[in-house]
Amino acid sequence: MRKIFSFIWEISKVAIIAALIVLPIRQYVFQPFFVKGQSMEPSFSNGDYLIIDEISYRFSDPQRGEVIVFNYPKDPTQRYIKRVIGLPGETIEVKDGKVMVFNREGEKVLEETDYLRSVNQTPGQILTTLEQDEYFVMGDNRDASSDSRSWGPLPKDYIIGKVFFRAFPMASVAKFELPEY
Repeated sequence: MRKIFSFIWEISKVAIIAALIVLPIRQYVFQPFFVKGQSMEPSFSNGDYLIIDEISYRFSDPQRGEVIVFNYPKDPTQRYIKRVIGLPGETIEVKDGKVMVFNREGEKVLEETDYLRSVNQTPGQILTTLEQDEYFVMGDNRDASSDSRSWGPLPKDYIIGKVFFRAFPMASVAKFELPEY
């Protein structure tokens, strides 16, 4: 009987120590996220298992091209995944299938061939200027994405973190870097 109690006590100690290590990391540093839907294809597919970096944005701001996970502004219980296109203070124009960014440096047509299919242009006509702490986000599959073109700019407070790593499917395991514009 004493051996059984000793065994249970040892297992309990290991479980408590593991919980004390894992729970804070899971809550404040990294978080898992399953992709649902096709709005980020070809970059991410339905069912991909991603690891989200939650701590970086406590020390720096999101950058153009980063893929982020956030609470959907119209229903904060839902989480969305999109790519940052426009930064605070910029004016974004979607016209004739192209995305243009106007900022202090002038006008720039975004070169998005790194993550968009060659036939995938950006539908819609929109012109919007972002306020401080607002971002313009879009899915990589522009035809199948509900994004800032339809529901407006994303407030920074809704951002959970950026995609750090794809852990599943095993054939697609990868760390994600910023595209060059």
